[in-house]
Amino acid sequence: MLEQPITDRRSKRHEATKAEILEAAWELVRAEGLAALSLRDVARTVGMQAPSLYQYFDSKHAIYDAMFAQGYRELLERMVWDDTDKDTRAKLKRRARLFIDFCVEDPARYQLLFQRTIPGFEPSSESYALAVESLTYTRTELGKAGLTEPANLDLWTALITGLTDQQISNDPGGDRWLQLVDEAVDMLLDHLDTKKRRRK
Repeated sequence: MLEQPITDRRSKRHEATKAEILEAAWELVRAEGLAALSLRDVARTVGMQAPSLYQYFDSKHAIYDAMFAQGYRELLERMVWDDTDKDTRAKLKRRARLFIDFCVEDPARYQLLFQRTIPGFEPSSESYALAVESLTYTRTELGKAGLTEPANLDLWTALITGLTDQQISNDPGGDRWLQLVDEAVDMLLDHLDTKKRRRK
């Protein structure tokens, strides 16, 4: 049996350490908040000196960027499903619940992905492309319902993130606003349907 090349082993170790650093970073921000993340604390959690982190991430914002990309990859994995249901309204309700469930289960991740809570942090173009991809899925589903105007997407995102914010802020661990998802989606779609009919 051929021995694995040294460069491959080093590369795998490097990636495994990066993953460990990200896991430690998530653990810390979930406990202390996004703004409290420090390279010293991350290094201590993974058992290395702070300067050693620069072999893996060149700044704290680079760690945030990797977390941002990781979060959107997790969202995209959930957003892609084999759904043969012909009921577009039911699909949109399902997408709304999926998104809100994803956000509510990890408020720190929600803040990083959807709120500007880190001064000076801007995701890299590669990471931001994942955010655009996730929004494209939603735009496509709305388009299938005949909702193709930019304002339709704006209303949708305002409604869904509004429910998310209310749930996280006012009933953490509960379901007070989660129970309103179907009704809220019906209200929005009924309003937009009425608006379209009036134009005809």
